[in-house]
Amino acid sequence: MKGRTPKTFAMLLLASALLVSACGNNNSAGTNSGDTKEPAKSTNTATETGLDTSPITFSFFGADASPNWNKMQDEVGKAITEKTGVTINAEYAVQGGGQDKISLMAASGDYPDLIFAKGDISKMVDAEAMIDLTDLIEEHAPNLKKIYGDYMDRLPYSSKDKSIYVLPSNAQVGHTYFDAGGGFQIQHEVLKELGYPEVKTLQDYEDVLRAYVDKYPTIDGQPTIPLTLDADDWRIMITVTNPAFLSTGASDDGEYYIDIDTFEAKLHYKRPEEKEYFRWLNHMYNVGLLDKNTFVQKSDEYKAKIASGRVVGLIDQDWGYADAENALKAAGKPERGYAHFPVTLSPDIVDHSFQDTGYMAGWGIGITTANEDPIRAIKFLDYLASDEGQVLRNWGIEGTHYVIEDGKRVIPADVLDKKVNDNSNFIKTTGIDLYSTFSPRYGDGVLDPTGSYYTTNFPEQIVAMYTEAEKESLAAYNATTWKDLWPSSDEMPVKPWGAAWDIAVEEGSQYTVTVQKTQDIIRKRIPEAILTTPEKFDAVYDGMLVELDKAGAEKMEAEYTELVKARVDLWSGK
Repeated sequence: MKGRTPKTFAMLLLASALLVSACGNNNSAGTNSGDTKEPAKSTNTATETGLDTSPITFSFFGADASPNWNKMQDEVGKAITEKTGVTINAEYAVQGGGQDKISLMAASGDYPDLIFAKGDISKMVDAEAMIDLTDLIEEHAPNLKKIYGDYMDRLPYSSKDKSIYVLPSNAQVGHTYFDAGGGFQIQHEVLKELGYPEVKTLQDYEDVLRAYVDKYPTIDGQPTIPLTLDADDWRIMITVTNPAFLSTGASDDGEYYIDIDTFEAKLHYKRPEEKEYFRWLNHMYNVGLLDKNTFVQKSDEYKAKIASGRVVGLIDQDWGYADAENALKAAGKPERGYAHFPVTLSPDIVDHSFQDTGYMAGWGIGITTANEDPIRAIKFLDYLASDEGQVLRNWGIEGTHYVIEDGKRVIPADVLDKKVNDNSNFIKTTGIDLYSTFSPRYGDGVLDPTGSYYTTNFPEQIVAMYTEAEKESLAAYNATTWKDLWPSSDEMPVKPWGAAWDIAVEEGSQYTVTVQKTQDIIRKRIPEAILTTPEKFDAVYDGMLVELDKAGAEKMEAEYTELVKARVDLWSGK
């Protein structure tokens, strides 16, 4: 299995900028319904499969940052090593999704044993650095086969290359969204001070920020910041450009808007309603409500401002500022944490954040040709996918991180307090949620054979983990979780292509060249349009659209339309 298979058709999973935008999607896998899944049948433990537990170390590179990684010296990490004999020598990207690092690996032939490369896996495939896992899964991985089940046919790399190079772990199987972490954020203290005003439109949101800043120009002796965004590198998509389609009724298809009836793809910036969203950001900047340093600050500076407690509003995903919000909790300022709202351009627009995509195979972990024991590696990954492995990764160790009451797993009050109010330190010391990248798992709402949830994210537990400030805000808006404020996915059709950012295209083609050209234009002109005077906004924005078409956007869109149609045909069995 370590032998290389020549590739005549190297693929690119719409890498770099386009794929990153999917990070902002609230719905990347599974279903959006609130239904609890039936208990899964039990899978094998390490003991039952006769797993080799002799010491072995695998090197690993992860394209996502992992600031709490503790070299497996956390409690869960030690338990994993005890169960499997495996120690992970990990390196994680600091910023930029590790694109430069992965390019260097592919060019030099110096690969780690395991890799989570996200969209840049195409570079490794093109370098013939990845092992086809098909036979390894069939022969040595019953737990992996069980989890993927009917979705095994979504694991092959492309319709032209049927090899399985990664085990999708970014998307959780059977996942149900019980909570929302995106949207537009406002501090709980602000909402309380203003009597919990209605927050449904951009105008509502703006009015809240202005009212509070006018009343409280400083917080803890520092100037109050009404709204700040993180435009550092790829983060510009999450906080600046993705909200343009979410607030105007489109779902997340990366840089494209896909017509649900015709499957026609076009750059989402071409939608007239999105132009109005960017006009609003231009207005916010010119009236002094958008942080003047938005487009020059680094991500660390963005988080430091949030951690100071003086940023009234954000437009982000909670994982983008979680460390800063955790710092506020640890400092005894949970009221300076954030509520979430589905804010739209106008009241008639329906937010599509939770539109159902079905199971998205997507990004995952793979075994490279540098791995000297791929069978041991796949068995390790298979153990992590077992019931025992999933509970260990998600819940921790029985008696330490959870107890059994009436046959169900329960997190004790003292442990829950640390998880809620000192989350970063909790993750670093316990290792809970540190190992999700290393193997697939069932999503929120799926029950294991004991009748307990595989994950700790289910309605009762989610509510228990809210701070008192969050509970007060939610009660004021007649909601139990933040997702209650969002439209139900039942109001929207299922997207038959899943999500456009997950569709493979040919590497080295003119298409990928055009992608980069258009991204360069967008990254330059969107900030320019926001920072210009209101009188010049139309000229800058319309000029950007002309530039995009001159760079080949129309041909690029037509090519992608055909790829979307091919995905629909493939998944529908045509």
